[in-house]
Amino acid sequence: MDSAFRQKIGVLVVLILSTTLTTINASIHIYQKQLFNEVGNAYLLPGGSEGLAASLSSGKSATDGRSFIRFEKITFWRTQAAADEYTDAENSTGLIQAVIFEAADRNNIGGSAYGGQRSICCTPDLAKLEGCKKGEVIRIPSATDINWPIVLNVPFEGNDLSTIMDSTEVPITKTGMYNLFFIACDPKLKGTVMSGKTVWKNPDGYLPGRMAPLMKFYGYMIVAYLLLSAIWFSQYMKFWKDILLLQHCISAVIGLGLFEMVLWYFDYANFNNTGMRPVVITSWVVTVGAIKKTLSRLIILCVSMGYGVVRPTLGGLTSKVLLLGATYFLASELLDIAEYVGTINDISGRARLFLVLPDAFLDAFLILWIFTSLSKTLEQLQAKRISVKLDLYRKFSNALAVAVIASVAWITYEVYFKATDPFNEKWQSAWIITAFWDILSFALLCVICYLWAPSQSSQRYAYKEDAGEESDDEEAQSLTRGEPDGDVSLVKQERKNGNANVSDEEDDSEEDKRE
Repeated sequence: MDSAFRQKIGVLVVLILSTTLTTINASIHIYQKQLFNEVGNAYLLPGGSEGLAASLSSGKSATDGRSFIRFEKITFWRTQAAADEYTDAENSTGLIQAVIFEAADRNNIGGSAYGGQRSICCTPDLAKLEGCKKGEVIRIPSATDINWPIVLNVPFEGNDLSTIMDSTEVPITKTGMYNLFFIACDPKLKGTVMSGKTVWKNPDGYLPGRMAPLMKFYGYMIVAYLLLSAIWFSQYMKFWKDILLLQHCISAVIGLGLFEMVLWYFDYANFNNTGMRPVVITSWVVTVGAIKKTLSRLIILCVSMGYGVVRPTLGGLTSKVLLLGATYFLASELLDIAEYVGTINDISGRARLFLVLPDAFLDAFLILWIFTSLSKTLEQLQAKRISVKLDLYRKFSNALAVAVIASVAWITYEVYFKATDPFNEKWQSAWIITAFWDILSFALLCVICYLWAPSQSSQRYAYKEDAGEESDDEEAQSLTRGEPDGDVSLVKQERKNGNANVSDEEDDSEEDKRE
């Protein structure tokens, strides 16, 4: 194998793993006739939760460095029964409040009387104790800024069925995880619905703060795949006549990986510029990603079975492998579509759990099948004493073992990370959870490229009918060492043995005559 090629792959992996990223952005939330839900003594509607960076300037362009939350065309509709309880001449016949607070100040909203159950809205007892206004949200000023949390009032007038909130822009002067809730404390406002949108912007655009670093990350991954492609395909074209089927498959995975990273980058770039996620682009990127993941796993499984190395076909296992691949593609596609396509909000915990479990089960089953097959292949190679292939497969199995151990360790860390951050206060480093899996798959791909690099001796790893005769090339060479022409020396040995047999027969006949 070409040592220069190995060095290039090694440098590429180190370059990617040492990359650090620091970018922050936000998004747009659209509400369409969304219903307020009863929580405690209040009715509320979550408006969004995003990591926002402090404003860098006071300009007014798209990339002006400003950070804000803006309310646009927010309209509330109460029920006809609630409106009929008032006359046209009455003022302030119902109140909706928009509350914005940083995650660190979450306890500054609401209160409890005499250590009892916590209430969001002010009750008669709390009005006496806390000095709050009955029928409104309890707000305790933040220790760092007395103007926060922000509470914006939107009253109903007379017997109007609807009320429109004034277009308001709340500047963000401190970096943090911000939450928005629309709250109604009046029991008569049960059944209220809301439409409109809020614009959440960070200094560099509309991409959510937890996702923004990924755009830069995918930019680096594009460069990484381009470098890997340049190195791999230069060798691929140079030794075209000696290319194995496995090396064709590796080329396809590299191409799909590059295409996936490009699509992810443009999906996030468009999201950052517009604040919206186009369904077409996101659907393309998750589909390409699902194809790449499925193809990668099937290639590793087939290689572990010894396909093309110790066996010419998979035989009766072909249909099972294809069925597993189709099932895995479907599970992966459904999970990614639910997570990424057409929404900027997280899907519910139950829905995500329902989709994650099949994907996780299939991954575990694949890992078990891969290592079981790999163990059998190593035993066959060792029994046939095919040292070159045995050495290659040992390195391959070591790489897979490291990848599995790293995966298990990272899953453990991910569970710990999410368990210790229920309010997403570590949002600035949350991108690493997603990025790790792309880095790990890329690193494993680099290792496979390193082990199966195209060269003029690639065919020595291919399956041969007389595989038993190719065992231990070094031993075969030692048997003929010192004889320039192995065939001639063997003929000579046969002739010597033949002459010896003839002389023995002549001696026996002479002895018979004497007797």
